[in-house]
Amino acid sequence: MTQRRLAVWGDPIAHSKSPQLHAAAYAALGLDWEYTRRRVDEAAFIEALKTLDDSWRGLSLTMPLKEKAHRAARTHDRYADLTGAVNTLLLTGGISGFNTDVGGIVDALGEQGLLDIDRVRILGAGATASSALVACVEAGARSIDVRARRPERAAALVALGHRLGVTISASPFDADLPDVGLTVATLPGGTALDHSTSARLSASGGVLFDVAYSPWPSALASGWSDGRAVSGEGMLLRQAVRQVRIFLHGDQSVPLPSEEAVVAAMKAVL
Repeated sequence: MTQRRLAVWGDPIAHSKSPQLHAAAYAALGLDWEYTRRRVDEAAFIEALKTLDDSWRGLSLTMPLKEKAHRAARTHDRYADLTGAVNTLLLTGGISGFNTDVGGIVDALGEQGLLDIDRVRILGAGATASSALVACVEAGARSIDVRARRPERAAALVALGHRLGVTISASPFDADLPDVGLTVATLPGGTALDHSTSARLSASGGVLFDVAYSPWPSALASGWSDGRAVSGEGMLLRQAVRQVRIFLHGDQSVPLPSEEAVVAAMKAVL
């Protein structure tokens, strides 16, 4: 049986633009592949995975399934290994886990001219924050200031930062804020910080790169009065391109055939 079925799973999932992006990519590539969406929560994930037959090629995973998917995968790429988060499962020849969020963030930062910024702040301490941390290091950051409501939850991030050889600290939002050139927000969609906190973050935070993209501007971006705010739509696109590479080649670093045309088709549906 040809493995031509794909989907994005998560909870919530109705807002996801992945089906449009992937459908555009496969049409541009001349592939008769089906890509759908399904609401799956953490409790249902493993049983849902077991129901997939040989017609399935792979899955895209969004919150809150990235850590569950990491545990389900038999092998991991370097980014998945570093972050403990998987947003892509390739089901051909076993269950292989990949993290395309890291490369997607690096690619998007590059498109915005935001590489080689030495001092960076990350807002949040979840799975996406781990990907943002690795991406920022790959993009040239050497000092990272993590802010979280409960800094103790950022212990794994701090350990990862030390492993990657950067200066890193974790503090609550109301602690003193050093000036940084870039702020990467990984807060859940719809998160609204109080006005005084948002103002302080904006005043010291440089350019805001918010992984949120729908609705836009996010609550944080709306109050980012002292600098430029960039949505996560570029990250969404670029991590999806890397997913398509995986589903086609099994390797997110191998370009697609006529990739510029494929990316243009994907951009057209955003």
